[in-house]
Amino acid sequence: MSEITVLQDNKSVLPLIQEIVDETALKIILSTIDEAKTTLQICYENKLPLSSTYRKIAKLQNNKLISIEKINIDSKGKKVIFYRSKIKSIEFNLKKDGMLLQFNKNHH
Repeated sequence: MSEITVLQDNKSVLPLIQEIVDETALKIILSTIDEAKTTLQICYENKLPLSSTYRKIAKLQNNKLISIEKINIDSKGKKVIFYRSKIKSIEFNLKKDGMLLQFNKNHH
């Protein structure tokens, strides 16, 4: 059973839409819907620059669109963080009386 979140307040909907339609953000979200990935995996698969991917991941976390699924320690003792999209799908509806944004949450 999927959990649905609906936003109808234009002040809430507009910033999220602007964040999601950003090309880098969209690639990160789509890349992490089915499985958690590290920043390096996301960069490699989507041909994204590392620095802008780190910045965009931080923004997506602040907007609660992705989250940390797990943290591993590599052979050199460094943390390896795996990110996962918190949304499975999004529906956007624009009408004369306002905007509607509906999220189907990603359960992992």
